[in-house]
Amino acid sequence: MTDEIKNIFISHIHEDDDRLPALRQLLEKHGCTARDGSINSLKPNDAQNEDYIKREILAPQIDWASALLVVITRDTCNSDWVNWEIEYAHEHGKRVIGVWDWGEKDADLPESLKNCADAVVGWQGQRILDAINGKREFDNPDGTPRSPADFPRQNCQTP
Repeated sequence: MTDEIKNIFISHIHEDDDRLPALRQLLEKHGCTARDGSINSLKPNDAQNEDYIKREILAPQIDWASALLVVITRDTCNSDWVNWEIEYAHEHGKRVIGVWDWGEKDADLPESLKNCADAVVGWQGQRILDAINGKREFDNPDGTPRSPADFPRQNCQTP
C-alpha cells in the first residue's frame, strides 16, 4: 500500500466535528495521510464578519487543498456555510466529494453538492481515496449506485 499525502478540506456542520478524526483515520488505514485544513472546534476562529470569514479564513484553506470532502449527515443540507464551501471549491477547480456518514440513511444532499459533486461515496476508505484521486462514482447511503439524474454535473468533464 502506497503512503500518499493529500491536502483536503472537510466541509461539515460543527455538530459533526467528531466525525473529522474518524474520516482522517479511515483514509490513513488505506495508506493516505490526510492533512485537513477545515475549521472546527479544535481550530476555531473568533471572527464575526461573514465576508471576512469566507475571504480570509475559509477561502485560503480551500485554495490550499486539492479536494473538498463533504460529510453528509441529516443536517448538512441546511447549512449555508457548507453550500458556500462547495460552491467556492467548485469555482476554483477543486474536486468536490460527498461522503455519506457512517450509518447515514435519511440525509438529503446539499443543493450545491447535487450541482457540483465530482463523486458521492459511502464511508469506505478506498472509495473515498479513489474519489480524491479522480474516480467519479455516485452512491446512495447504502452503497448502491445512485441515479445519474440526481447529479446534473455528473457527465461534465470540466469544473
